[in-house]
Amino acid sequence: MVRWMAVCALGVALAPSAPVAWAQGTEFSMAAPPPGAATSSAASPLVRLPPAVITPAVARPSPNPVAYNMAAAELRWRTSLDAFAEQDKRGRPQPGGVLFVGSSSIRLWDNLEAAFQQQPVVIKRGFGGSRLADCVAFIDRLVLPYQARQVVLYAGENDLDEGASPAEVLLRYERFVQHVLKASPDTRIAFVSIKPSPARESLLPAIQLTNRLVKSYSDGHPQLDFIDVHSAMLDDNGRPKADLFGADRLHLNPTGYAVWREVIAARLKL
Repeated sequence: MVRWMAVCALGVALAPSAPVAWAQGTEFSMAAPPPGAATSSAASPLVRLPPAVITPAVARPSPNPVAYNMAAAELRWRTSLDAFAEQDKRGRPQPGGVLFVGSSSIRLWDNLEAAFQQQPVVIKRGFGGSRLADCVAFIDRLVLPYQARQVVLYAGENDLDEGASPAEVLLRYERFVQHVLKASPDTRIAFVSIKPSPARESLLPAIQLTNRLVKSYSDGHPQLDFIDVHSAMLDDNGRPKADLFGADRLHLNPTGYAVWREVIAARLKL
């Protein structure tokens, strides 16, 4: 009974029907679905809130999340989005592939396609500095057109660095999942755990909590996977392994990407 009450309380705290006002014009709250998004009640039964893994007081998103400015985002990401569109004009990838999407950890992964050459089609759509909020906002251009069999997402780290709470990142991931599964119910979605960057070691508690929330949300969903690269990047003292990162202590070096490749490849399904 106590656990059931905790689950209900957390559901109220995270539910998309929470009283978050939509901003006017080109701005909207990323705690509420972007225009046209499905809600949990309308989405597939596969899309549901996670069980309680922390107390509702900790899980509750901030009451006034920062509005997402779509016009500013269009301007910020125009170059990247135009480049993707140009690639598609030259040759749109065949449906049924594996789509890697997310922030600079995807964009900077040299020879990513070759790293997963056992997959018939691999598509790389990383745009540096992006947040999970951006992946949701531009999902109609970044994800849905490719009709991927599996979507591999790395995002959320920049959201946390810009002040989003773990619960807010979870909500953004839920929106992402709902969009994809509404458009293509058979698509698998894999969330690559947020990495422990030495440059952002102060964020480790928030990163680890976010990873736990997303894993809990993913567990038990036939279409969702949680790929834990985080654990493989910690030393025996629980600190980030510096030898996996470049000079900026934020982005991966080839050794770090080799770790990612091994962990992710084991979880991709042909």
